[in-house]
Amino acid sequence: MIDDSLIAADNAGRAAALRADYDALGAHLDRRGIDIAAVKARVAAFGVAVPSWGVGTGGTRFARFPGPGEPRHIFDKLDDCGVIHRLTRATPTVSLHIPWDRADPAALRAKAQALGLGFDAMNSNTFQDQPQQRQSYKYGSLSHTDAATRAQAVVHNLDCIEIGRALGSKALTVWIGDGSNFPGQTDFTRQFERYLDSLAAIYAGLPPDWRLFTEHKMYEPAFYSTVVQDWGTNLMIAQALGPQAFCLVDLGHHAPNTNIEMIVARLIQAGKLGGFHFNDSKYGDDDLDTGSVDPFRLFLVFNELVAAEARPGFAPAHMLDQSHNVTDPIESLMVSAMEVQRAFAQALLVDRVALEGFQEANDALMAARTLKEAFRTDVEPILAMARAEGGGAIDPVAAYRASGYRARVAAERPAVTGTGGGIV
Repeated sequence: MIDDSLIAADNAGRAAALRADYDALGAHLDRRGIDIAAVKARVAAFGVAVPSWGVGTGGTRFARFPGPGEPRHIFDKLDDCGVIHRLTRATPTVSLHIPWDRADPAALRAKAQALGLGFDAMNSNTFQDQPQQRQSYKYGSLSHTDAATRAQAVVHNLDCIEIGRALGSKALTVWIGDGSNFPGQTDFTRQFERYLDSLAAIYAGLPPDWRLFTEHKMYEPAFYSTVVQDWGTNLMIAQALGPQAFCLVDLGHHAPNTNIEMIVARLIQAGKLGGFHFNDSKYGDDDLDTGSVDPFRLFLVFNELVAAEARPGFAPAHMLDQSHNVTDPIESLMVSAMEVQRAFAQALLVDRVALEGFQEANDALMAARTLKEAFRTDVEPILAMARAEGGGAIDPVAAYRASGYRARVAAERPAVTGTGGGIV
């Protein structure tokens, strides 16, 4: 993977500048009544899961351009995920996708433990047909008109739960591509009723300490209507299923100008915010790198999360979910994990007493300035110091490039050819 001596050597050349920047920021925050060490401790303890599929090259709807050193199987993927966590100290868990990552659970656990990784939520796949699959999902899965097709999709999700139990996972994420492409193609109400019935069967198979996350997505591959198209429908699902069901918010799966932070606040208020798939979006459903387009929106989401921390049992899950078309996926995932940490650290700097006072006084300008003061604070010294003290790299991308890891795995892994389409 990445040799400790390489990280130490790279850090040595950056340590003095980091110490100076950290001390200067500490003095600045002290004047604002903020303990930099306390913020650093919170950042160091914060983690975001990496999706196993994220370490491969993504694609557009029309083509895919494989990069060098593409992972051949889940064990290669885990190696790549281990590199990300080794350098950033921010991604301690991996989220698997079945059947893409199907392998012996004991072997998977052993590999993950050797890399210092654990397993996050399991992800089922009923949006693709697999080899030897009896029923097709072309016209839907959990909401299909055919009972046998729905039953097949239910069994697959229950199988994902069993695999997850063997790995130590505690959650199942369900996203379906069910919907329609033509008006009149499906009856909206009956289709949703079939979906709820199928999901109830999956929910009944949850272990008592698990959570079920359902994800809404306004389109793709269904472009006229989608069964779980928005947060309101997602909330209806979670409320209908029971206390172990929660809503998953993907930042990229909303229409332009949607107030995602308000959606987050509403789901928190309902007690049904389960977690996030972090990415970014310009037009909708883009799966761009986290914070690459609108870092302020990411900060505003974390502002709501930090404000809700005192709520009993509030523990949202955090995972990256991106499509890397023109970058090295490892580099993109490292940068995105750090952007999530950055937004979290900035949200910790918000003067909540002052903010509440301005809100109660209807002082819109000063309330907005209070948020901007936190957002504009450069918290990079906090993030870098937390990485360095945790054994990671002060500059993960620089250390990664210096390591030659991509060239090494490219020499070991057969080159992937072909230009098939598909986001993942």
